[in-house]
Amino acid sequence: MEKEAKKEAFRKYLDSSGVLDALTKVLVALYEQSDKPSSAVEFVQQKLGGPSLSEYEKLQAEMSDLQIRYNELLALHQETCNQLEELKNTHTVVSSKEKVEGELPTDNL
Repeated sequence: MEKEAKKEAFRKYLDSSGVLDALTKVLVALYEQSDKPSSAVEFVQQKLGGPSLSEYEKLQAEMSDLQIRYNELLALHQETCNQLEELKNTHTVVSSKEKVEGELPTDNL
């Protein structure tokens, strides 16, 4: 009896969330196609708003390329930050030396 209650609760959940309606519309659209698509799964995915398999593969490849580019740019950014830090340190050392040399007493003989 508990199993039937779970099934009914799940069916109500699917109905209230609009899943049953969306699936019914897609299946009716597939049924009404005079030229049946070669891939029914791809048809359903397209109608539900998901990318087709070829689009998905294309997006995966693009994401991989973008991840590589991101990693390259991140490494370049870190390198640039390190160079900037070195320049700041060099400038601080030079400024300190100039101040020390400027404070030394000079002989006016």
